[in-house]
Amino acid sequence: MNEIERLEFQLRRSFEGESWHGPSLLEALANVTPEFASARPIANAHTIWEIVLHLIATYNLVLRRMHGNASPLTPEEDWPRVPSASSSSWHETIEKLREINEQLCKEVAGFNPEKLDQSLAGASSSAYTQFIGITQHNVYHAGQIVLLARALK
Repeated sequence: MNEIERLEFQLRRSFEGESWHGPSLLEALANVTPEFASARPIANAHTIWEIVLHLIATYNLVLRRMHGNASPLTPEEDWPRVPSASSSSWHETIEKLREINEQLCKEVAGFNPEKLDQSLAGASSSAYTQFIGITQHNVYHAGQIVLLARALK
């Protein structure tokens, strides 16, 4: 594997499975209901649903940067409001997460490896750091989701 293939591979593993560290993001979300997703078992902590919306926002940020848009996330974009808790809105949120992950994986796979050490628009760090960072971000929030789900049981 070349470096681009390894980055894309790690992004996919952190998202959908076969991670050595524990459950991937989708594995952590597998049995989460809309009620669990919107519950706040720990005071002043984000809900699972808020975390998923935040993940979508950060994927959008990296994609924006890849396309030359340097604008940072606004607070409303970074932590958007949760829609009313219904099965359909939860399903839509998870589908958005799947779609944005797939879009980023494709764009990372097609990224010019000669530009990995260059910064993306609006980022002070390299493209490589952005790509591995979103992978680390998945892992971090998967852990939070697992803890929140346990607190709900």
